[in-house]
Amino acid sequence: MSGGFQFYDIIIFALIAVFIILRLRSVLGRRTGNERPNERDFFNNSRSRREDTSGEVININQREKNAEPEIDDNKEDLSNLNLQDYPSEVNKSDDIRSGLKLISNADPDFSAKEFQKGAREAFTMIVDAYSEGDTPTLRPLLGDDVYDQFASAISERIESKHSLIDTVISVDEASFVKAEMVNTRARITVRFVSKQISVTRDSEDNIVEGDEDKVLTIIDIWTFSRNIRSSNPNWLLVETSSE
Repeated sequence: MSGGFQFYDIIIFALIAVFIILRLRSVLGRRTGNERPNERDFFNNSRSRREDTSGEVININQREKNAEPEIDDNKEDLSNLNLQDYPSEVNKSDDIRSGLKLISNADPDFSAKEFQKGAREAFTMIVDAYSEGDTPTLRPLLGDDVYDQFASAISERIESKHSLIDTVISVDEASFVKAEMVNTRARITVRFVSKQISVTRDSEDNIVEGDEDKVLTIIDIWTFSRNIRSSNPNWLLVETSSE
């Protein structure tokens, strides 16, 4: 009899163990082994995930009834997009509209609205990191050529014992100037209009350039690029200029 009870006990414990394993997998989700490290992706929340109160892993940008329209390659054009939800230049420029369609065709996760939000965040973060000489923060956000330019300028600043205090007060505009696909690379050029206070000080804290009481309106033209076949979701800043 005791042997029979032990056999049933083993069966019951095995069933409990299977139940616990299945429950844990449903709560934690499955990992493929190909996940990248936790990289900050400003431009596309559709690649981000969160957990709801039930513990199920859900996509932030799952489409719901009455959700905002996305750029859709099935549409003849984008002229019917709501100007409140999408940049006005999308409707004004055939070239921009065509470029965004090509990008969205190549990358179904692409969202013009999310990209514009991310571009604003990236702009502020890059300006702040450059001002602080924070090359580790700049490295994953910049293409090689732009990084080399920024790192060189930071090195020169350190050698001259100068410090730069560049404060972004506001980003008043982040508008699309150009959008295109070049082979497997998506490229989007954005015109930023920002208000900043920029001051350079020497080793004795004397101001050698700028005015800490003067707010400047600065116009920057930045081009971001991403290889749509890469597992890295980040867009990199690959070109800079100013007006």
